[in-house]
Amino acid sequence: MKTRSLLGLAALAAALASPALAAPAAPPKSETSLHDQALDLLKKGIAFRTVIPGDQVPRYAAYLKSVLVKAGFKPDEVKIEPVAGSAILVARYAGTDRTRKPIVIIDHMDVVEAKPADWTRDPFTPVVEDGYVFGRGAVDDKFDVSIVVAVLSKLKREGWKPGRDVVLALSGDEETLQRTARKFAGDLKDAELVLNGDAGGGQLAEDGTPVFYGLQAAEKTYADFQITVTNPGGHSSRPGKTNAIYQLARDLDRLAAYQFPVMHSEITTASFKAAAPNTPGAIGEALRRYVANPNDKAALETLSADPDFVGQLKTTCVATMINGGHATNALPQKVTANVNCRIFPGTPSDEVRQTLVKVLADPQAKVERQNDGAIDAGPSPLRADVLAAVTKAVHARYPGLPVVPDMSAGATDSMFFRALGVPAYGVGGVFMKSSDDFAHGLNERAPVATIDGALAQWESILKDLAK
Repeated sequence: MKTRSLLGLAALAAALASPALAAPAAPPKSETSLHDQALDLLKKGIAFRTVIPGDQVPRYAAYLKSVLVKAGFKPDEVKIEPVAGSAILVARYAGTDRTRKPIVIIDHMDVVEAKPADWTRDPFTPVVEDGYVFGRGAVDDKFDVSIVVAVLSKLKREGWKPGRDVVLALSGDEETLQRTARKFAGDLKDAELVLNGDAGGGQLAEDGTPVFYGLQAAEKTYADFQITVTNPGGHSSRPGKTNAIYQLARDLDRLAAYQFPVMHSEITTASFKAAAPNTPGAIGEALRRYVANPNDKAALETLSADPDFVGQLKTTCVATMINGGHATNALPQKVTANVNCRIFPGTPSDEVRQTLVKVLADPQAKVERQNDGAIDAGPSPLRADVLAAVTKAVHARYPGLPVVPDMSAGATDSMFFRALGVPAYGVGGVFMKSSDDFAHGLNERAPVATIDGALAQWESILKDLAK
């Protein structure tokens, strides 16, 4: 799940755009062959139909292993392990001091389903056209997988010696149950920090001007809760005072009227401060008032009413599905509703469940968390060394570009490390326009022009943090 922006792309773009940042720093000429290798890796990766369920993830992992071994990794340094109908790949680049905690790079090999009949081009036949690489996974996230494998291969061929181990861990079911990431997070819980290619990234305006780079340091927890109301039922010709459908409807009305309390973190505070000075209109005024006083009720009402900002302010819960009744001529015996919650980082999911129970105020309504595989995970601290390394790498691409802390509304494999107390940061290498972002959608594509900058960015960050 490629997660890119924290505040709504249009709003933040308007806040941070600067005409002085129109041209990237030119990549060194020596990177030309590495560009070709990364592009070839991406094209060959797209051709593996790594949809779960399916058997292509282990084959894709075997291909990536062959690339790393050819570059100089020993075969036993790159391990592929079957997990939950998929697989994980873990490659260890040995450092000079094996007593230091390793840096772990994570990403995922699987992709969401794509139906060829719906696409302009076959989703699993890579096509380079009009400056883009088309295909499922071109952005989410075989792009950064290819970039990282190309960079690690280059560094191995050149004989680079990191000061600590660098571990590449690729999951195989991030788009579904995330069991593979849960497995390797437990195995690698001694890590110093995690760098995730499946989060973060750069935003371009529609004219190609760079706007900002989002460093992902937090993500909301995903949780589904089922509300169930049961009644004895009976013949529809004999209605009484109780009716499960009416009862659940009243419960959902109470939920719709409820607003979770506003919360803030180091990441969201920094994000709002970055966006506030230049955001126009009522939203800009509300941001400036919020930054000055996080308890400003008028500002909070304005921001809470905006879909681009409400998710950054608080936990949100919304009914998404209902099901009930068993016959058109019978009183309902059972009615259920699914309530989807996006939980502010650091808030236990059971605390949200208890809040739902209180809000519904219906002792006959049962509220149960569904087995969705998500876990509770707080934000990562904004470490000075990580901020410095990412800022240096981004400024080598676009001098002076704002680097903005990011809280994702979606979930990535980082949450399994954060839940274990290991800080994780989304540092994806893609810079792209909003109009080019088709991750999970039809005709997914990645700009070829972003490859060179992504290669240089990953190499710079690794050399700075693993020295």
